[in-house]
Amino acid sequence: MEWSEQARAAERRRDWDAAIALVSADAECYATDPVRHGNHLCHMDLLVRAERLPELAELALTDVHARRRLNRSLRERGTEATLRDRAADGDLDALYVLVRLLCETGRPQAAHRVVQGIDPNNQYAHQIMAPFRSPSSGTH
Repeated sequence: MEWSEQARAAERRRDWDAAIALVSADAECYATDPVRHGNHLCHMDLLVRAERLPELAELALTDVHARRRLNRSLRERGTEATLRDRAADGDLDALYVLVRLLCETGRPQAAHRVVQGIDPNNQYAHQIMAPFRSPSSGTH
């Protein structure tokens, strides 16, 4: 059985250690080989499914894919405080994910306060909020 088949079988039986070990052995961030790059993205997803957020957070310090996957997972879990902390520490992706989450859940004023407190001149954050502003909201 080829390693990729073994990894899928391990994933199906929720043997995360085996699945992660098999996939990560043939994974490379920004690889010129699309299969190795795809395996890298799969590795990040497996870490989330295995609930290994601390390991993903460690990788997120130097890996943009880990950072994005971690932030998406935090959004899915509704952990706004952690996203806010990550954004305050300079993770712009966390800021954008948090702003989208707040706006999409009917809290554009909260999103505006977050942006004002963390990065008031961030044009992309303001673009994210723009469709959610009501003319009477007074947010800019």
